[in-house]
Amino acid sequence: MPELPEVETVRNGLALKLQGRRLVRVDQHRPDLRFPLPIDFAQRLTGRQVQSLDRRAKYILIRVEGGLVWMIHLGMSGSMVVKPGPAGRPAAHDHLVFHTDDGWVVTYNDTRRFGFMDLFDEAAMDSHPMLAGLGPEPLGNGFHADGLSGRLRGRAAPIKSMLLDQKVVAGLGNIYVCEALFRAGIDPTRSADSVAGADAERLVPIIRDVLSEAIAAGGSTLRDFVQSDGELGYFQHSFQVYGREGEGCGRCDCDPAATGGVKRITQSGRSTFFCPRYQH
Repeated sequence: MPELPEVETVRNGLALKLQGRRLVRVDQHRPDLRFPLPIDFAQRLTGRQVQSLDRRAKYILIRVEGGLVWMIHLGMSGSMVVKPGPAGRPAAHDHLVFHTDDGWVVTYNDTRRFGFMDLFDEAAMDSHPMLAGLGPEPLGNGFHADGLSGRLRGRAAPIKSMLLDQKVVAGLGNIYVCEALFRAGIDPTRSADSVAGADAERLVPIIRDVLSEAIAAGGSTLRDFVQSDGELGYFQHSFQVYGREGEGCGRCDCDPAATGGVKRITQSGRSTFFCPRYQH
């Protein structure tokens, strides 16, 4: 599933072509994605001007005139690709196509259909079931060591599991939590309570750095992720532990032949990659 850097990369690309433009036509080729599309979804968007594009956690939030918010979640394989018009014949899994008044065509393609879209009044955004209760944005001012420590204290769950909890911090996913914990030298199996305090102080800026670097690289190309211009992301070339089981981590003397190098374990059904010699 695209994580925060991938979603932010898509948002940035869409903003360049959609902000201030009017949606003159919306082609809807099926009634549902992961969930049924809102009633009259295409008709309600047609003719409206796009006012701003934001992101909350892994959701793209597009404000359109009339006080509406168009929510996009990419799911496992969804992509929003922007190309100059006119639009050709829809490809397989091109479920929605949006046409702007200056000739750009935005196509939502989703092979697995785990993504979804919604359209709702802006006044209902804070109470939306997908947004209510989310923790602070890791790149925002609300994410800081004191706040993180407060959420971790007294919690026996592994620190990796806590960082993936969207109520603790919004938008973090498996890849970037593995990378951040490695850079911080924190064992992902440690209890969350043991990380509160000095380790949380060190971890917060590292999380920011990892996410910022990934956004600058256009995200990571895993499975089906592409940017809004159809290009691939490149941060996967900077992975230090993720997907590198049995390799040296580059930070210590974890010779793969002698120590086994980077280790992979399963936590909450997800693969965790870490260096047992470097992370404590």
